Amino acid sequence: MALSFASDIRPQFRDTPDVDTMKRKGLDLSSYEEVKENAAAIYSRLQDGSMPCDGAWPKDRVALFKRWMDDGMAP
Repeated sequence: MALSFASDIRPQFRDTPDVDTMKRKGLDLSSYEEVKENAAAIYSRLQDGSMPCDGAWPKDRVALFKRWMDDGMAP
């Protein structure tokens, strides 16, 4: 079953601090269109641990984001 932004990816981004912090930097992590458009950059930051702002995601969550990208980034 393909992953979707609404059920699998959006819940990974906490409203506070993730969405709030990144909105101030010009990226709305609650927006499917913005996350899809910036997926490669977001993945790079998740992979190197510089995002989210308060500590790196576990490897399985980073892999989930990558799988969503590889599966076509369904809404």
